[in-house]
Amino acid sequence: MSPGPDFAVVVRRSATSGRAHGMVAAVGISVGVFAWVVAAATGVAALLAASAVAFTVVKIVGAVYLLYLGGKALRSALRGDGGLRLDVAGPGGRSPWAAFAEGLLTNVLNPKAALFFVALVPQFVSPGAALADTLVLSLIALAGTVVWFLTVANVVGALRAVFAKRAVRRAVDGLTGVALVALGVNLAASGRP
Repeated sequence: MSPGPDFAVVVRRSATSGRAHGMVAAVGISVGVFAWVVAAATGVAALLAASAVAFTVVKIVGAVYLLYLGGKALRSALRGDGGLRLDVAGPGGRSPWAAFAEGLLTNVLNPKAALFFVALVPQFVSPGAALADTLVLSLIALAGTVVWFLTVANVVGALRAVFAKRAVRRAVDGLTGVALVALGVNLAASGRP
């Protein structure tokens, strides 16, 4: 298993905007995971997986969004600014809500997450206790996601002094940009399972 777009977003946010923005992006991703578990338990994710049109729409929108994020990162790498601002608002003066939205959209617009949860969640939801089981599974998925991505944000954020160097910022932007573009192209080119 390799790191995906969620990981790239948290690393880039933490490296260029600081630990707090990385943590906010991690919370956005976690909310997306929570939404996918609920969607899987209620059958919405299964409908998405079963509908060729719905799956394709989410796939294309998700791929375009990843290409957009990757393009932004590559543009920052080429300009050499690394998107880095040391003020509280982050790159371009944006609020932490932009980091939250970026994390949420990266996760929610990934149809592969729907397929993962459609395959996983029903195995653990009993017909008589669907609501309780869904709540427990959602909280477990949320906790696991939060712990993992907050750890990533903290580790990268702790290395903030390293990322303050222009060459390192450019490298981070370039690497995450290439990764996000590659993930977007891969998502667009992927067929339905």
